[in-house]
Amino acid sequence: MQYRHDAPYASRRSPVFARNLVATSQPLATQAGLRMLQQGGNALDAALAAAIALTVVEPTGNGIGSDAFCILWHDGKLHGLNASGRSPAGWTPERYVGHAAFPHRGWDTVTVPGAVSAWVELSRRFGQLPFERLFEPAIGYAEAGFLVSPVIAELWRRGAAELKNQPGFAATFMPDGRTPAAGELFRSPGHARTLRSIAETRGDSFYRGALALRIADFARAHGAALDEGDLADHSADWCGTIQQDFGGVSLHEIPPNGQGIAALMALGILRATGLEDLPVDGADALHLQIEAMKLAFADVYAYAADLRHMTKVTHDHLLDPGYLASRAALIDHRRAQVFGHGAPNEGGTVCLATGDADGMMVSYIQSNYSGFGSGVVVPETGISLQNRGYGFTLAEGHPNQVGPSKRPFNTIIPGFVMQNGAPLMAFGFMGGPIQAQGHVQVVVRTQVWGQDPQTAVDAPRWRHVAGLQVAVETAFPASTLGDLEARGHELVREPPDSAFGFGGAQLVRRIEGGYVGGSDPRKDGHAGGF
Repeated sequence: MQYRHDAPYASRRSPVFARNLVATSQPLATQAGLRMLQQGGNALDAALAAAIALTVVEPTGNGIGSDAFCILWHDGKLHGLNASGRSPAGWTPERYVGHAAFPHRGWDTVTVPGAVSAWVELSRRFGQLPFERLFEPAIGYAEAGFLVSPVIAELWRRGAAELKNQPGFAATFMPDGRTPAAGELFRSPGHARTLRSIAETRGDSFYRGALALRIADFARAHGAALDEGDLADHSADWCGTIQQDFGGVSLHEIPPNGQGIAALMALGILRATGLEDLPVDGADALHLQIEAMKLAFADVYAYAADLRHMTKVTHDHLLDPGYLASRAALIDHRRAQVFGHGAPNEGGTVCLATGDADGMMVSYIQSNYSGFGSGVVVPETGISLQNRGYGFTLAEGHPNQVGPSKRPFNTIIPGFVMQNGAPLMAFGFMGGPIQAQGHVQVVVRTQVWGQDPQTAVDAPRWRHVAGLQVAVETAFPASTLGDLEARGHELVREPPDSAFGFGGAQLVRRIEGGYVGGSDPRKDGHAGGF
């Protein structure tokens, strides 16, 4: 497919063409990745250096205490890594008796952080450069300081207003009693010391050594269940990918416990709707996408969990073509609906993408979940801990019910598109529930309507919220939005510059001789290459 580069969306960015390419949500992280490529590293080295740097320069979305997932193409094969952490062994359902809902912040939301294990395992298996070198840009940013970028400064301010009283937060992220302004220099020496320790021990200090002890001691001091044994027992798992064919390509996602299966289900539903015959940005096309996404989420929220606990309904059941066709038949082309789940067995995140001249391509994502995660920061280490436990449910008997040593439902998902057995596009979306919805929107824009990666991320977005409510960016044509409302969609209009609910995408797509990349204008980042 020849992509068009003339779509009429407001943007000051052009797609970036290069033989080696890195796209991230923060310019300094992009430079960290390019630095590795220029030193003889490959796309994986670039991705890891960028990811490690993002823990410093974009702390609002991720940190050393994040989880991570990765899909990469190398040497003729597609590989998938699940480095999300499990719950502490002490998290029995009884621990949360009396809670009306699962806690959102604080120690009782902290599962074992998995990002460090992703760095170690990916570098061990696919990296070319010494592990320690991947940390040099990030350590430099933390020690010497970096100038805070505008979008991150605003997210920092918002997060601190809620989290300033969480253990360790203010001392690390508000050292002068306030958050840094855009363009202000920020240093994090504790963060630098921690990264150096992880680099020198290849992650061992984080899971079994001095850093593990500091994390566990801080947890005990606040009555938390996380301990040394939980950290030592962690492992990242090579899990492969699951896929869905659509528009002449195959979208690949990590299997549950992630939400990527929702994107695959929605595309499988859309295959039966005639979407490809409709004009881009028209109400007919948007209506079908929204309804397909609602159907997919209804099932995913009912059945998706740690794979070990998906015993009644598996991902194969959810992706069965006959089942998805039956779900598509529920869509009324002229009326919005609220869907319940079916019965398939009865009949704040950061993402980045890289590509190198030798053909390796990487889609990588890591996240603290909500902005700054739990809000808990281990003193003098820069280790901000995620709140992935919030992904559990307290519903008794649900496959995603909280339990010991169990992975919660996870929102972060790397995406990868294949075509005729060859890699086509590595991409990702940050932003909680927008991620699977964003994957669908990017795939149909690039594959059905031929938009290049930058145009596809510039385009206005929609986001299903709940019931009939759909958030939309105001850049959609007024006639389209009016038509959607006439069909019963309850629209919430949100200017993209005043809200952060439409996420941020990074795309690297293979073309003859190299790559074309796009970086979301809703974030501070950019695509760069050589």
